[in-house]
Amino acid sequence: MMILDDLATVRAGDKGDALILAVFPRDEEAYAVLWERATEERVAAHFRCNPGQVRRLEQTVVRAFVFRLAGVLGGGVTGSATLDGHGKTLSYHLATLPLPPSRPR
Repeated sequence: MMILDDLATVRAGDKGDALILAVFPRDEEAYAVLWERATEERVAAHFRCNPGQVRRLEQTVVRAFVFRLAGVLGGGVTGSATLDGHGKTLSYHLATLPLPPSRPR
């Protein structure tokens, strides 16, 4: 099965307690596959969080997606006791997101 890393590069950052993940598809074909298969619901399930915590924003100028996962950083940089309060390593987790085959039309 294909994973997100096969089609895109991921960068991570934070805004308070929200994890921000930018997904940069390698080409137009990859963008189309990710548009269909990298959904808010799949990302939420992959991170084991409530689907309402995940928002996907399409960035049309740079042809990318930004996922905002609210409340997943355990309080953020100043409030978290975890080693990775910025969530930088979580970009690797998103890169392992399985992308099932396209649904027949």
